[in-house]
Amino acid sequence: MSTRETLSNNSKPLQGLGLIFLIGFMGSGKTTLGRKLASKMGYEFIDLDHKLEQQVELSIAEYFSFFGEDSFRKLESEILKKTTYPENAIISTGGGLPCFFDNMDWMKQNGKTVYIKLAPKTLADRLENGKEERPLLQEKHGEALVAFIEQKLAERESFYSQANIVADGLSLTADRLEQILNVKAT
Repeated sequence: MSTRETLSNNSKPLQGLGLIFLIGFMGSGKTTLGRKLASKMGYEFIDLDHKLEQQVELSIAEYFSFFGEDSFRKLESEILKKTTYPENAIISTGGGLPCFFDNMDWMKQNGKTVYIKLAPKTLADRLENGKEERPLLQEKHGEALVAFIEQKLAERESFYSQANIVADGLSLTADRLEQILNVKAT
């Protein structure tokens, strides 16, 4: 029996779920939830945005302003595909990563994808105070921010909805996500 299997009469959580990519719009809780889930499951946590920032020695906002979105998306894809991952890890992705190149297909071929889905107004409430770190949101407030999020979600939903698991992010906890992952793995 491999580490990715478990006895059918065993009620313990499955061991070795492999790579779990958390996707969703910025502010959906990918990093926060990912850290908690990784700790709970004894997996390594990898934040691809942080990995990118370490590699280029710039914040994402700085990289955007110096090199633009196209260059950022290429680098983001390269980091996704060239990172050496442990056997089991929770990986937080950038909000746009699944929507460019063949990134979504690559993640699904190399692990499981979980879309943390939230309503535009909820996302706007979460993002209102941290916009300086998020280049696509600068200068957007209130209803303009909600409208921007609605537009971006409409563009991205066809990618996000390809995830192996779509989870309502409003009351999602690490415990609940672990349960969902274990059920989907059987």
